[in-house]
Amino acid sequence: MPPITNDWADYLKEEYKKPYYRKLYQKVMDEYHTKLIFPPADDIFNAFHFTPVKDVKVVILGQDPYHGDGQAHGLSFSVKPGVEAPPSLVNIYKELNEDLGCYIPNNGYLKKWADQGVMMLNTVLTVQAHRANSHRGIGWEEFTDAAIRVLNQQDRPIVFMLWGRPAQSKKALLDNPNHLILEAPHPSPLSAYRGFFGCHHFSQANEFLKEHGLAPIDWQIENI
Repeated sequence: MPPITNDWADYLKEEYKKPYYRKLYQKVMDEYHTKLIFPPADDIFNAFHFTPVKDVKVVILGQDPYHGDGQAHGLSFSVKPGVEAPPSLVNIYKELNEDLGCYIPNNGYLKKWADQGVMMLNTVLTVQAHRANSHRGIGWEEFTDAAIRVLNQQDRPIVFMLWGRPAQSKKALLDNPNHLILEAPHPSPLSAYRGFFGCHHFSQANEFLKEHGLAPIDWQIENI
């Protein structure tokens, strides 16, 4: 696990000293040595590497990484170029098309969003291959809750997109009136039709950013 070296490092340095983190680190290292774990160890903290605290404008909270071969690379909902977009991401693209007229691209690589200040954070940062939620409850939630609290404490406006129950359970951490909290069902095929489609979160986020003098996000992912 390469250390986080941007401004997140200062904000999170106390976490590394806590007993839960030492246990978490040991558990994750043991698993990488004995099982197939996603994402690759070098990608675990990409959500932090790609989007420093000072740049965060929007937070999209996911649950745990994709557990299929070659999918996860440290950003929630994103897959590397050349990997087929998973069903939840297909539904995100459908909503973007309906909401903002974005065309549906031929790839699921969302780093363009991260580079503009969209932090795509999973609440759990690792997973055993083909075993969804297998690293739930080993300590990642405590670490990512600390990150969410850091963002909540920022004085500038930030949009939080909470999709599905696990993400919405983090709403209790968000009490700063500067921020906009948007809630909807998860974009997975099981729940997207219960209100994710038609939620207009992307246009709402951009309107909020513009109202506060910030540049909106260019949500269009281009074809490769």
